[in-house]
Amino acid sequence: MRQPGETQAVPANFRGLRTVALRFQEPLPPVALQQVATTLVPLIALLGAMYAGMALGWWPILILGLPAAALTVRTFIIQHDCGHGSFVRSRRTNDLLGWVCSLFTLTPYAHWRRQHARHHGTWNDLDRRQGRGLDIYSACLTVTEYLALGRWRRPLYRIMKHPAVSVLLLPPFIFLFLYRFPFDAPRDWRAERRGVYLTDLILAVAYGGLALLLGVWPVTAVLLAVMIPASIVGVWLFSVQHHFENTHWARHADWDPLDAALRGSSFLRLPRVLQWITGSIGFHHVHHLAPRIPNYRLEACHRAHPDFAHAPALTLSEGLAASRYALWDEDRGRMVSFADATSAGPRR
Repeated sequence: MRQPGETQAVPANFRGLRTVALRFQEPLPPVALQQVATTLVPLIALLGAMYAGMALGWWPILILGLPAAALTVRTFIIQHDCGHGSFVRSRRTNDLLGWVCSLFTLTPYAHWRRQHARHHGTWNDLDRRQGRGLDIYSACLTVTEYLALGRWRRPLYRIMKHPAVSVLLLPPFIFLFLYRFPFDAPRDWRAERRGVYLTDLILAVAYGGLALLLGVWPVTAVLLAVMIPASIVGVWLFSVQHHFENTHWARHADWDPLDAALRGSSFLRLPRVLQWITGSIGFHHVHHLAPRIPNYRLEACHRAHPDFAHAPALTLSEGLAASRYALWDEDRGRMVSFADATSAGPRR
């Protein structure tokens, strides 16, 4: 039996999996409606309870903050599906719902949607690494590139990739501050840039109004109690889906999107409650094979054909440990830690 973390050879009939995936691309409106009802409605209720509970002290924030953060992560998965046009049938409804979700995730909808589309076209392609926005969490340097860095750039890169920085410190900064600007949007992305500022304006009015009613510190406390853990979990999920020891990278001449989906995206095996919170995005190999499959059908698609089991599987503990793998070793064909890279000596 294959152990989690091991990678099997890509099956010869891999392309036939696309045919299987097509059967699961049709959205299911009743399931989508149920997902909205079990995510946004309780999230709004929890946020309301946190604001109201401030009159009793700080303990309501401590008790309700993590459940609200978990529902915020699930809200982000809905926004993510809307960006792919997969959550419901109507493009207009997808965009409207995705925009509403963005007010809870603090992630400008149109801007993130377009950047994420670029990620889907270039992931695990060594010659087309973006290295911009959240794509820095799925991209990396090769060992040769890292060893060629200058005297000051190498330790700086190492600091930026340290889990304490990349997993704990940067995610809140990105969602709370960096996403307030179209920092990585080209000038000709006019609609996306306007969308960032429109989102900021609405958030300023909403949170400004709450601050006038309840006070600045209570509103700030609720915001931080929800967004700090939610952003950490969200960025970790984004990273581990492509950034683990037995992932697959290739130069553009050898890069194949189907091969990259099955070997370059992880199958993160999560306990059922965590799978629910993360919208089954752990079936990431299926998602990259067919991005139009809504999150609530990913597991069914995975189980529809045995060859989906060839994707590299990670347990929760292996996923948590995956952040130590920071560099792609082209000679060994796997991710390695900084210690492994430097102990191997200089590369050609």
